[in-house]
Formats: sequence, C-alpha cells, structure tokens
Amino acid sequence: MLSSLPGDGDLLAITLDDGVDTEVVRAYAQLAKDSGIRLTMFVTGVFQSWTENRDLLLPLVESGQIQLGNHTWLHHDLTKMTGAAVADELRHTDQFLKDTFGVDATPYYRPPYGAYNDAVSSVAADLGYTVATLWNGTLGDDAILTPSDIVANAEKYCLPQNIVIGHLNHPPVTNVYHQMIDLIHTRNLRTVTLGDVFVKPEVTRLTSPYPA
Repeated sequence: MLSSLPGDGDLLAITLDDGVDTEVVRAYAQLAKDSGIRLTMFVTGVFQSWTENRDLLLPLVESGQIQLGNHTWLHHDLTKMTGAAVADELRHTDQFLKDTFGVDATPYYRPPYGAYNDAVSSVAADLGYTVATLWNGTLGDDAILTPSDIVANAEKYCLPQNIVIGHLNHPPVTNVYHQMIDLIHTRNLRTVTLGDVFVKPEVTRLTSPYPA
C-alpha cells in the first residue's frame, strides 16, 4: 500500500480520480499542457470523458507527463464483491487503457473509496496490480465545494512528499487552477507522477505560467 512518497524532499504527487465530468478532465489536461504540471489520473473506465478527451490526453500520456492508473470500471466497493467480480472490474479498465491509450497501467491501482483487504489485494496482484495507491492529503472535491474551500484544502495538504487526491467530477475545481499552480510554485515543489518517483526520478521543476 502506498499513501505518501518516500523520504524527505520537495516532491508532490497530485492524483485525480474518476472522470465523471468530461469538461473537468479536459480542463486538467489543458492545464498540464499549458503549465507542465505532472499528474497521475486514476481512470474509472465506464466514463465517456476518457474517450472524449483521448486526443488531448494521448500526447501527454505518451510523454509521461500524465500517468494513468486503474480505478476499476464501475467504481464499486471491491471489499463487497467476489474475487471474480473484483478481477473483472480491474481487468475491464486495464484492457480499456491498453486499447485507448496504449499503456499498461500496472502496478498502480486505486481501490474505490480506499477500500481494500487481503482478498482484494490478492486478486489485484494476480493481474499485476501490486500497489494499492491511497493518499495522505485531499482537495476534498469528491463533494461539491466552493472554490475557496478547495484552495484551503490545497494549502493544507500540498506539502512535500504528499500524495494528494482530487477528482475529475465537479466543475468548481477548474476555477482555482491559478491558485493551485501558484501555491506549488511558491512552495518550490516539484510535481511528479508515481512513475517519476519509482521508475525515473529525474523530473523538472514546475514553473508558474502566471505572472507574479
């Protein structure tokens, strides 16, 4: 299980789940393209946002700036499912990611609601998903929050070596990108994907695209 980045440093992993709202997915992809921010997106494969934004996402995925992880197909609580059903949830999105983006998302998966147990871990590992990826900070935007509340959560949790969870579901987050980028820049943090940390740690420092 992974819930923070190892060691001491200046790294920040922003991880984004689901994909309910195609405009939010598009806005985050455009932010990455414009600013250089590095993101890990945990894909719930059933949502059309992923196919609708494929053309914008694909170059960012291929370059490694955006990493895609497995967030199951229908976003059910895996601990309440049979082993066969858990396998189907993970396998379906795994195949979707291969077919749509040409990527192997293993070993990173995010169990919906952070719910997993030994049985889920065993099934996931059999499919190559050996790293259940949780978090130790949140934007809180799984619910509909005001932009100011999202900024307050970012200020609280965008700290060195944190894995911060956000969601690709509700539009208010798209109104605070300026503040989030400036916060990362002011704190001299480097955004990373999980692959940057555990496969290729050489990453570039994020510079703010906005005037001071």
